Amino acid sequence: MSPRPGLRTTLAALALALLAAFAVGAQAQPPAPPNSLLLIAKPTLLDPNFARTVVLVTQAEDASTVGVILNRPLQEKLQAFLPQDLSGENYKDRVFQGGPVMRRVIISVFRSATTPQAPAFHVLKGIYLTTHPANIRALLADPASQYRLYAGFSGWAPNQLQSEFMRDGWYVLPADAETVFRKETEGLWEELIRRATKPKPTT
Repeated sequence: MSPRPGLRTTLAALALALLAAFAVGAQAQPPAPPNSLLLIAKPTLLDPNFARTVVLVTQAEDASTVGVILNRPLQEKLQAFLPQDLSGENYKDRVFQGGPVMRRVIISVFRSATTPQAPAFHVLKGIYLTTHPANIRALLADPASQYRLYAGFSGWAPNQLQSEFMRDGWYVLPADAETVFRKETEGLWEELIRRATKPKPTT
């Protein structure tokens, strides 16, 4: 079913704002502390875009939030998302559905020992998130690169995610590299639900 006209307008405005955050906010790339969290959808969150998802998120300078869904692998091959002049033959992993915003745009979460030259969000030590074509091309051209690709991304305008917390839609856990690059994502949501709801030890 196609989005309603008003919803289409809202999504378009959100997409433009988030792309601006990628292009501008991500240029500030000092060796900063971790700037990411894992959002784990509560069983009561029924929005089909995010039901039973685990989302890696980071915050841009304008307080908007961007990220990718970690546990929704797609059946489509990478080449279906790339321009004809770009080859995905070096990429051996699956493409994941990053989120409901701009579903044909490729996003990457990748490891890098140095700060990337093109804009990228620093999310964890040595791990970045980017939509910049220069970064994507460099990763695809290097068989030794460690990265994962997503079609589309998840995004919340400033204060939008906070309102979802108020409605009690998400659990929050610290992000870690093992979870971000976990090879088999089936069962990840269930595992993190157990972790998030495990009673804390009393002192």
